[in-house]
Amino acid sequence: MALEQNEEQSRSEASSPSGAVLPIREWTSAERERPLTRSAMLIEVTKRLIISTGVALGFIVIIFAVTVVSGNRFMVSWACFGCGLLGGFVSIQQRLRTLSDEELGLLSQSWFQIALIPIYGGLFALVLYVGFLSKIVDGPLFPQFTIRPFAEPSTTEDVVIFLSQTYPKSGPDLAKLLFWCFVAGFSERFVPQIIGGAESGQDGKKES
Repeated sequence: MALEQNEEQSRSEASSPSGAVLPIREWTSAERERPLTRSAMLIEVTKRLIISTGVALGFIVIIFAVTVVSGNRFMVSWACFGCGLLGGFVSIQQRLRTLSDEELGLLSQSWFQIALIPIYGGLFALVLYVGFLSKIVDGPLFPQFTIRPFAEPSTTEDVVIFLSQTYPKSGPDLAKLLFWCFVAGFSERFVPQIIGGAESGQDGKKES
């Protein structure tokens, strides 16, 4: 008897006031796969950018902490990479509203594409750092470094010391280095233009 009353109550709850049974609403596959609006894609891309950049910077901070505490060393190359990473993040964040819907859709669906943008900035910063060390990029606006001379002939120890104990000459030089590394990540054309200029200069020397 109680079972019959429960079934009757369930039928009455699933019916409309007129007595007709209301069908259960089911989402179609087309509705489930409906593309995101532009605003939703902007929010999704921004969220993924913040997460990927935050994870990368957290990794760099951990490396910094380990090297400073254990070896009492400041890893200049990682500082350059981190500044380039931040520059790439700020650059793409400013350009998001100018991207097409197709580009936003690609970024909103791919973590790989999102992570690649800041990483490119970090890599460009490292290339610029090498340009500073090699004097390919030189001038009063660029940093100077204290580099220990190599022995004759050079040894593995010389290379290790060069990579681990080469630092900017002064505080302003360190500030210049970090600034230009940020610029390298922020401006996608900056480092490629420097490379192109170096190639053009080399070609000119060969022709002369």
